[in-house]
Amino acid sequence: MKLNRIGMYFLLLIISIAMIGCSNDSNKTSESKDNKSTSESNKKYKDEMNVAITAQPPTLDSAMTVSQVALDVAGNIFETLYTLNADYEPTPMLAESVDVSDDAKTYTFKLREGVKFHNGKEMTSEDVAASMNRWLEKSSRAKSLLAGAKFEAQDPYTVVLNLQNPASDVLIIMASQANFPAIMPKEVIDAAPAEGIKEYIGTGPFKFQEWKQDQYIHLVKYDGYQPVAQKASGFAGKKEAFVKDVYYHFVTDHSTRIAGIQTGEYDIADSIPTESYEQLNSADHVKVYTFVGGTLTMFMNTNEGPLADVKMRQAINTAFNMDEIMMASFVNKDLYTLDPGYMNPKQIQWATDAGKKVYNQADIKKAKSLLKEAGYNGEEITLLTTPDYAEMATATTVVQEQLRQLGVNVKIESYDFPTFLETKGDLSKWDIFITSNGYQLTPPQLLAVNPEWAGLNDPKVAESLTAIRSAKSTEDAKAEWEKLQGYLYETLSSTAIGQYKSILATTDKLEGFEVFEAPIIWNTKVVE
Repeated sequence: MKLNRIGMYFLLLIISIAMIGCSNDSNKTSESKDNKSTSESNKKYKDEMNVAITAQPPTLDSAMTVSQVALDVAGNIFETLYTLNADYEPTPMLAESVDVSDDAKTYTFKLREGVKFHNGKEMTSEDVAASMNRWLEKSSRAKSLLAGAKFEAQDPYTVVLNLQNPASDVLIIMASQANFPAIMPKEVIDAAPAEGIKEYIGTGPFKFQEWKQDQYIHLVKYDGYQPVAQKASGFAGKKEAFVKDVYYHFVTDHSTRIAGIQTGEYDIADSIPTESYEQLNSADHVKVYTFVGGTLTMFMNTNEGPLADVKMRQAINTAFNMDEIMMASFVNKDLYTLDPGYMNPKQIQWATDAGKKVYNQADIKKAKSLLKEAGYNGEEITLLTTPDYAEMATATTVVQEQLRQLGVNVKIESYDFPTFLETKGDLSKWDIFITSNGYQLTPPQLLAVNPEWAGLNDPKVAESLTAIRSAKSTEDAKAEWEKLQGYLYETLSSTAIGQYKSILATTDKLEGFEVFEAPIIWNTKVVE
């Protein structure tokens, strides 16, 4: 069909207007991009980062502590042969590769060359062997899971691990954050007293500068840091320090941490109490992160005192209302779930509800009957806790009230976190304590089965752990774990109270910040 002249005129007019519009839009887009580019180029960044943590670490010697605040700080100073990527896979860090023998008893690690410690010395196999053997000696997890193992320097850049028994989880144990095996100079290890290293010298992107007691730990950028080439992922991959100074402030008062993040005094604040979750979530210039947490776990003294009798443990366990404890500790039902599992419920390999029949019974009448059968005669029960972790202290207070309702004579002993850990080691000073324990990658790494954590001395537990680690298939390993978790609920050396999420907050001035098991400060910039 042909167009008449008038029709053609209007068509050309419409096309012209459209072209002008497109031209204007193009100019706007270009102008917008230019403005954005100019804005980005004018952006200024701070040389300092301030992090508020909930407690003063007992040490930065990672082999000798399971304190999360200690490991979070130490992870910037020290590195390991293998670490975890975002998919929880063991990934080379200071090692280039590993060869495993056919019998799974010999692991040969090739080291990265040219990596230097913060004191300028090049890392060699002698440093690595000394560090790893010290870890095998000092780490409670390593001692129980890799008993009899030994590292040897083969040549300057090769280290060999020899195991007494084959194990399929060696790299995962080495890569886990808890009790992680920090690589440090051999001379630092040789000079270290029994209570722990005195010099914090590693290969990480930040180096130790100062520890001002009861105030802060100061780290500074390590200009000689040599990152790996791989993309950043979890604790693995490329690391870059974008700030010169990092201060970890010890801020035990929760309201002070929250006020500090709102005013910008702190760039990051950890361990945000759950009752402040909604407040901060709606605050201006604040970002709130929830991330995989762990289990709130109750440990009972199976060695001394009234609870050394399993009948007593079974009686009081029958009374516990886990929902009441979790709600008081975490306030918002979105931040916890009730589950008898010790492992991450989303980790299909290990998730199980074994023990659910005796979990969260909340049956006071039945508990009183069992208490009478156990022959309880008013003996005092001591609950050990620390105010430095709100969820632990709150849970302990609720347990105290529930035990009083049961008719038990109970008191609370509360200490700062380092003293809490020290007191916990004296089995004569407590009957029950509660801790928030991050998820572990395999059951043998759980504190609930670690004989050094709460004095657990049970040959059957040790046998079950061996069966899990030597199982021929993942199905067989899971079946063994289900049996062991069921046994833990029979004997009640511990019980999972529930699963929780962790919360931290930052200002909206951070770029590149990520959370993986902990706040990651490398690769993070702070906008002025």
